[in-house]
Amino acid sequence: MATDALSKLDVSEPHRFAEDSWRPVFSRLREEAPVHYCPSSRNGPFWSVASHALIKEVDTNHQVFSSEKGGIAIVDPQAGELASQSFITLDEPRHAPQRQAVAPTVAPRNLAEFEPLIRSRAADILDNLPVGETFNWVDRVSIELTARMLATLFAFPYEERRKLVRWSDLATAVPEVTGDDSIDMKARYEELMSAAAAFYELWAQRAQEPPSFDLISMLVHNPETAKMNEDPGLFLGNILLLIVGGNDTTRNSISGGVIALNEFPEEYEKLRNNPGLIPNMVSEMIRWQTPVIHMRRTALCDTTLGGQQIKEGEKVIMWYLSGNRDETVFPDADRFLIDRPNARAHVAFGFGVHRCMGNRLAELQLRVLWEEIMKRFRKVEVVGPVGRLSNNFIRGIAEVPVRVHPW
Repeated sequence: MATDALSKLDVSEPHRFAEDSWRPVFSRLREEAPVHYCPSSRNGPFWSVASHALIKEVDTNHQVFSSEKGGIAIVDPQAGELASQSFITLDEPRHAPQRQAVAPTVAPRNLAEFEPLIRSRAADILDNLPVGETFNWVDRVSIELTARMLATLFAFPYEERRKLVRWSDLATAVPEVTGDDSIDMKARYEELMSAAAAFYELWAQRAQEPPSFDLISMLVHNPETAKMNEDPGLFLGNILLLIVGGNDTTRNSISGGVIALNEFPEEYEKLRNNPGLIPNMVSEMIRWQTPVIHMRRTALCDTTLGGQQIKEGEKVIMWYLSGNRDETVFPDADRFLIDRPNARAHVAFGFGVHRCMGNRLAELQLRVLWEEIMKRFRKVEVVGPVGRLSNNFIRGIAEVPVRVHPW
């Protein structure tokens, strides 16, 4: 890559993530321009923030860098998209009350109660895998476990749980550029309206019932959010946020973890010799995969970041995927090391007031799943090419062909 091309470098091009070819460009930004301006891209001009420290600086300064002003994705809202809001797109003081309405669902005491249920469901999934056959790990394990957990969190009809995954995929599948017709926006809108209708029905049911410990009931019975259903954009936005949050991190980390252990077989051997490393390995899997590639903020005023002058109204993109490969924080950062001492220092969940509310639940699901995997299988072997999504927001994995080898 020629030096004079740095000013024209666009790290947001989706093909980089479909091809898994993003490492060199972000490495270059961290070294040469950790705050980098791209004057022209399919999503307009934007600033990239590539280093771990500067990402944390942006993520904790919501007085200057706003979620509410322009949303949380590099893609601007487009014609045909829903004008939805959620607490992740709100700044303080509006953000905290809505977040706190549902936070008790994933409080430590409740997570302890979830663990036996997660374990029984993980065991059921793993015990029904086709030993001796090739199958798609993403569909049979990653999606299925998260679908079952989502249905539990929402008290959603269990037999219809795959709808939740479908709606999550739709929510994060948006055109990469104006005029892109790769996604049928009318069909997407109609499907998301069916999601809204399903949740309006659940909302009405919960309103007639005593408070319970599912997400919809908590929203209905909390004074801060009790009238959320009267604002269609806010209603669907918050519901989709909770679905996506419960789906993407866990699902893609489950898939990415299997890929990582196959790419680094010495780590798999380390795991077989010491399953006690699973809790730390979970953090390393999340760091190494980084399911949410970026988050956007918009500057509320002229400011300086990393020696660069950012003007009011400009897009500022925090590349979490780059921050989690910052060699100044994670030595040998491209390696997957299940005993990495500071694996939990990753920024995959964000940082500050918008840090992922369900981070502990995601870690719990991954820990329990891998404990159950190691009881049953000596190896989950990747036996074919991995299929990745062309998406610069969610680091999605669609296909991981595997065979499982019992002990």
